[in-house]
Amino acid sequence: MSFIQRLEQKSKQIRNEVLDLCVKAGTGHLNSSFSCVEILVALYYGNYMKFNVCKHTDPSRDKFILSKGQASPALYAILGDLNFFPKKELDYFAQTNGIFGVHLQHDVPGVEITSGSLGIGFGVAAGLALAHKLNRESNLVFCLIGDGECYEGSIWEAAMFASHNRLNNLITIIDRNHLCATDFTENIIALESLRDKWKSFNWDVVEIDGHDFNEIDLALKDVRCRKTQKPKIIIANTIKGKGCSFISNEPLWHGMAPKGELAKIAKKELNQEDI
Repeated sequence: MSFIQRLEQKSKQIRNEVLDLCVKAGTGHLNSSFSCVEILVALYYGNYMKFNVCKHTDPSRDKFILSKGQASPALYAILGDLNFFPKKELDYFAQTNGIFGVHLQHDVPGVEITSGSLGIGFGVAAGLALAHKLNRESNLVFCLIGDGECYEGSIWEAAMFASHNRLNNLITIIDRNHLCATDFTENIIALESLRDKWKSFNWDVVEIDGHDFNEIDLALKDVRCRKTQKPKIIIANTIKGKGCSFISNEPLWHGMAPKGELAKIAKKELNQEDI
């Protein structure tokens, strides 16, 4: 099995586990999680990011900031799969006796910050990147933001801050699934051209298919040997709800988990080879 095939297989596994924990809890941002599965799988299983499962606070680790904290189920599933905590604990997702909030919780082993209020995590990532620069440390900071999150003014303030301080150790990925909580982004306030906007803020911009591991690899493989002083932004075009037909690109499924027969249909679709 090739490197790409292994990542594709892992993505299928993680989607199944995300579905299971959201269905069991009866809640969770399933479609927001499904759109970024390949991105997270690449970071955690593709050897682009340094981390230590046995010592998750290792000072030499790279940092990952999930600024779009509603996609917590995808990150929780991956951290559980990597044994940051006993996987059985995921049964308590969104339960009063568990540590797994619907939005990301920092007390989960392997999680850097609590997030969910959009526009905050990206600023934290920029601050961490500056700290590593000032300390002359080689750590990288990876940050995943949502495209709807780009409506927040704090995103552009942090973007200016990062380019001004030449934070080439900051690698940011936009989950460009074209949807917010209630409608498509271009119907609310048009974001295009995102590429031009980020270029005007003096960022190194790459645009890819966020579900294609070959394109993800091309975008990430140089992160430790970049010659530019610019921070890097990867615009990853994705499908909200990827893998499940009836929630894909459907605004009103935001923050919802399927129940009963629909949950069975979702499970069946996730395990079809052509999905």
